[in-house]
Formats: sequence, C-alpha cells, structure tokens
Amino acid sequence: MEQKWPQQIWLVRHGQSAGNVARDAAEAAAGLHIDIAERDVDVPLSPLGTEQARALGAWFAAMPGHERPTVVLHSPYVRAAQTASIIMQQLGRDSLLSVQVDERLREKEFGILDRLTVLGIQHQYPELYEQRQHVGKFYFRPPGGESWCDVILRLRSIIDTITREYCKERVLIVGHQVTVNCFRYLFERLDEAAILAFDRAADVPNCSVTSYSFDPAQGKHGKLGLQLTNFVAPLEAAGTPVTVQKDVPAAPKA
Repeated sequence: MEQKWPQQIWLVRHGQSAGNVARDAAEAAAGLHIDIAERDVDVPLSPLGTEQARALGAWFAAMPGHERPTVVLHSPYVRAAQTASIIMQQLGRDSLLSVQVDERLREKEFGILDRLTVLGIQHQYPELYEQRQHVGKFYFRPPGGESWCDVILRLRSIIDTITREYCKERVLIVGHQVTVNCFRYLFERLDEAAILAFDRAADVPNCSVTSYSFDPAQGKHGKLGLQLTNFVAPLEAAGTPVTVQKDVPAAPKA
C-alpha cells in the first residue's frame, strides 16, 4: 500500500509566553487569579520565549536542506503564531511548500475556569474542583470549555488533512501543551492512563520538539515512529552553529 503519512512530523509547543510567566507568578504566590489582561488568544511571547523560538529556528536551519520542514501548520493564538514566524524567518519562507494557520490547533478552551489557578478553582468553584478531581482532566469539561477528549476530536480531523494533503512531506506543527500531548495520544496509540502519566511527570517544555518519522517497517503498511520527546534547543543556538539531535527517543523530563 502507498505511504499515506508525512515523512516527518515535528510537534512544537510555543515559546514561553507572558501568560506562562503570569501563571508561574500567581502559583508561586498562592494566588487565585492569573494576571493577564489580554484574551488567551492574544497573549504574546515573553522576551525569553522569543529567544527560545530563535534558538529552535537555528536548530531547524542547521539541518541539511533535504531534512528541513517543507510545511508549517500553526495555531492562530499569537504566541504560537509568533513562534512559527520566528522559526520560518530562519528557514526562509520561500523554501516552504505551505504555511497554514489552523484553528483546530488552538489551545484547550478553559471556559469559566479561564485565568484561575488550581487554588482559584478550588476557592471560586469548589463543586467543579471536586468534580475535576474525581473525573480527571482527560474527561472533565468545564462549563464553556473543553476536555482533552474534545481537543483530541478536533485533532483527529487535522490528521485526516495531513494525510490527505501532505503525504511524504516534512511537517512542522506549532501548538500548545495540550495539543502536543493529545497528538502523542493519537500518534502513539496511547490510553488515558499513559498520556496522563506523561502529563503528571512534567509540563511540555516551551519550544520543545517531539518528533516522528515514517518507518515503512512498522505495522502492516508503515507508520510514524517516535524520534524525539521534549527536546529543547540550547539558547546559545540562536547565535552559534548547532548539532542537530535526532533519532534519540527519550521519556518526558521528570
């Protein structure tokens, strides 16, 4: 049977955002609310996030031309779009076959829990907090928001698009922590327990790479094989030559 998958897929979480900084500050202070003025979709990269994206762009640019991405798909959220744009500046926009913004790659929607810390949820919505603890984040859907299953449903349709339009291409996908984890759930055929174990072990690092390469020897007709997990390009890569790391499976950082 003819290959249906891209030759390579890289999953990238956006660089550190102003929202990530605000969340960390709120949690460190045992606060209830995350101090973000913008809509979630409009939250930009932090200065560190910009440097992380430049470092990752240099990492991709250091690859031989025949191994670099040919297609870029990214979330419409500003932090993801900025990350993708910075990477593409180093790859050269004209070298890419296709660049697409896709709303199906957006962050998980938090509904009425938006901009609340876990402590804030417990304080402001104790019944929802209890339900969230009982059901677990994979199935829990806050009012006006999404569960992980909801995100997985929209990502299934993206996979249909990718296999239809980008067969044998090298596809870079820039999204969010939950989208990276949910893609892993689909590509690696995981279950709830396995993907939540990865999530509990550590956050997906900002600007990290999880990658897959098509292996014709796997399965009946070939499938995507995991290469990198949560690889982070060193920041010094933004201004110096880098060594391209690949073919090194790794567990999420503890």
